[in-house]
Amino acid sequence: MSHTQVRLAVVIGSVRPERFGPTVADWFVEQTQHRDDVQVDLVDLAADATGSPPTEQPPGLAHRLAAADAFVVVTPEYNHSYPAALKNMIDSHGREFHAKPVAFVSYGGLSGGLRAVEHLRPVFAELHAVTTRDTVSFHGGWKQFDGAGQPKDPAAPAAAAGRLLDQLTWWARALQAAKATSPYPA
Repeated sequence: MSHTQVRLAVVIGSVRPERFGPTVADWFVEQTQHRDDVQVDLVDLAADATGSPPTEQPPGLAHRLAAADAFVVVTPEYNHSYPAALKNMIDSHGREFHAKPVAFVSYGGLSGGLRAVEHLRPVFAELHAVTTRDTVSFHGGWKQFDGAGQPKDPAAPAAAAGRLLDQLTWWARALQAAKATSPYPA
């Protein structure tokens, strides 16, 4: 099997003003920089050059999602679940997720966003996506990072990110190989 890079879309799921998502996403993207097996496309749902409301999808998003071999969703927890803009994006792009792996990096209060992740798992299953078991979560996320956007205690989150990336790239390659021999029957 070829050892080409896995095209990884890292999706920032929050579009709120003064959101913390970009800090967490930028840290996660930094964790991929020492790896030669992934190529990252950072997809920020709030970044829309057309000035459209955040509930509308940025131009070219479908193409960027379709081009990805795997996804990492960076999500906060809002009211024990995930953001509406993230749900809108997922519901608008079902086929782009078919037979691809999805992993999660979450942040929030006491639960670290894990309740949002648990709500996202069945949504992605409905889209024929495979979610990884391991996640990276930041409990009390805002207090876990310093002013430079780095975790105050970097060892545990870096190790969790490494495991997540190992699992995600394994699934991406396994699903690519399977699709190469037999198209996915969605």
